[in-house]
Amino acid sequence: MNRILSTLRSLVVSFGVASCALVAQAQAPQPPEIAARAYMLVDVTAGQTLAGKDIDAPVEQASLTKLMTGYLVFDALRAKKISLQQKLPVSVRAWKMPGSRMFIDPKMQVPVDDLLKGMIVQSGNDATVALAEGVGGTVENFVKLMNDQARALGMKNTAYKNPEGLTEAGHTTTARDLSILASRLMQDFPEYMHYYATKQYRYEGTPASNSNNRNLLLYRDPSVDGLKTGHTDAAGYCLVATAKREFPNVGARRLVSIVLGASSENARANESQKLLNWGYTAFDAVKLFDVGQSVDTPAVWKGKASQLKIGRPEAIVVAVPSGSAGKLTTQIVRPDPLVAPFAQGQAIGTLKVVLGDQTVREVPLVALEAVEQAGLLGRAWDGIRLWIK
Repeated sequence: MNRILSTLRSLVVSFGVASCALVAQAQAPQPPEIAARAYMLVDVTAGQTLAGKDIDAPVEQASLTKLMTGYLVFDALRAKKISLQQKLPVSVRAWKMPGSRMFIDPKMQVPVDDLLKGMIVQSGNDATVALAEGVGGTVENFVKLMNDQARALGMKNTAYKNPEGLTEAGHTTTARDLSILASRLMQDFPEYMHYYATKQYRYEGTPASNSNNRNLLLYRDPSVDGLKTGHTDAAGYCLVATAKREFPNVGARRLVSIVLGASSENARANESQKLLNWGYTAFDAVKLFDVGQSVDTPAVWKGKASQLKIGRPEAIVVAVPSGSAGKLTTQIVRPDPLVAPFAQGQAIGTLKVVLGDQTVREVPLVALEAVEQAGLLGRAWDGIRLWIK
């Protein structure tokens, strides 16, 4: 592995320099047959799509809508606009919601913590509306917040008409947009992800028969810890599932599967499990650089330091077809010369990871440390050197 990583780090290409010869293209693994209208498999750790079918086709959202509702509630919690212990009223509108319910009523004042469990574990439409009214003031205003957030996340083909996911004209999304939302949900709010791994929940005074999480993979696969099911007649049976498994030399590797329009509750679980297992076996994860490790230390001009450390604050991991890690090459594309000052986190260039004649991943590189501008004499001297160069 050390020999492989040494090879990967050896190739540096600046703007205007010819790229290296590329190795023969590896055969991309063929995904299994998935019985669903659309599906997608994403390696969140590597930031790569491993498989997909009709990932940009518009689909009914059903209760997958509640992923965005959860995102906004978590954001309100972090901003201290609400608290987990805060009790919210149950409006008549929330109480009368059809479909899946937590079975709360207007006589109750329910803590946000319980409403989140009711929305996520029980998929309660009543709990969802109570949260939407608690955060947005009205359901209509909350829906506006949902659409604003979708645009901010880059979900270009999603439109929300309600917070719970009941069928409504124009209330659609895509597998690609759901992958963006699921990934950002886990990335932005890790402290709240335990809700999605909860297998059972029942609010005191409500039916015990309504306590099980509908995500069957939580009971079948110990590596699965989320995320959300959905079902309506129009949408079919849907599941956004995520799993995290440990691998040598890489650590935790997280995948997200999106299965839309399956034929039954069991089918959506089976097809999701098939996708996840295939992703973990058909692709190897290769850690190229550790957290905060320098990818390169190019020379800096007119700065108080003579070099600039560039890389990523997180580990750089790529997913490649099993057995092909040794054939990877890397290229660094960046401006030359680099003239100070540079702020920590400033974009510097790109690490291109190449397998055969295909770019596997393009990783934005940033300054890992700041480099201040040199004094007048230092800048003048480097200016002369650059002119001679």
